[in-house]
Amino acid sequence: MARRRSTARIGVTGLGEREELAQGVFINTNYRGCTPGFVYTDEGIILIDSPLIPKQAMDWRAQIEEQYPDSPFLFMVNTDHHRGHALGNQYFMPVKVIAHERAFKEMSGYTENFKERVRNSFKREPEIQAQLNNIVIVPPHVTFTNRATLLYGDRRVELIYVGGHTPATSIAWLPDESVCFVGDILWVDQHPYMAQGNTLEWIRALELVRELGAELLVPGHGPIVGPEATYRVGEYIEFMRMRVRDFYLEGRNKNETKSGLVGEMLEWFPVPPERKAKIESQIKSGINRVFREIQREEEEAAGITSSDAGDEEEFDE
Repeated sequence: MARRRSTARIGVTGLGEREELAQGVFINTNYRGCTPGFVYTDEGIILIDSPLIPKQAMDWRAQIEEQYPDSPFLFMVNTDHHRGHALGNQYFMPVKVIAHERAFKEMSGYTENFKERVRNSFKREPEIQAQLNNIVIVPPHVTFTNRATLLYGDRRVELIYVGGHTPATSIAWLPDESVCFVGDILWVDQHPYMAQGNTLEWIRALELVRELGAELLVPGHGPIVGPEATYRVGEYIEFMRMRVRDFYLEGRNKNETKSGLVGEMLEWFPVPPERKAKIESQIKSGINRVFREIQREEEEAAGITSSDAGDEEEFDE
């Protein structure tokens, strides 16, 4: 049975102590951007996702090295290419970054404009913005297509491509410890970011996670949960698909669908007043994505050929 213990050491930008989920398997839920983790093996450390904010990334590295001072970093697994999961890679060198092959494509295309937009997103937090003056993009050194298995010491970490949230989204499954790092496939009491999503893949990914038999799931953001937590986000996606199809079949266009549906979607998860505008924008981008999916499905059913508009540019937090 996986065991848990936790402590807290909260600082200005959310520094906090790690939590042990199973023997030698740790996470930190106090950081902004994602919940990073690491797995200790007799041969070294396997890291899972990297904190976005430099001070937090350096704190995370310091915590790991304090506990395991003689253990090298073997791999940094990025569950997707988004900034909250991969932009902190530079603070864990030397390490081999491993991710899905699409993550390499996306990260290799990050430009100076992308870096500037990251910095500008923190313009209301100058203390954090100042930390982001020397962003170095470290794309994957090793990629996989469907599955990869890391075997070190007596540890087995299975990397499984699932898609859904992004074309690069993967999960890290520790079968012996019954712990699964599910990335942004799972959002707990939060509206999922769907602008790059494929909802049918996403629903299948949630089913796959449930079939693994994990006791503990580590979402990309939010608290540790059991597999039952996957149902709510799946219902949210299925509801959005159903309602977008309703609007589409009524002859509504994309903008009419977004305007008419955003209020219904807001009710699904808590919305802090100070984040309402941002969450509404996020929901609209998801509806926009789903509208294109439903349009394509309906046109294919009617024998009409249409071209895919492609992925929206990512910029979730």
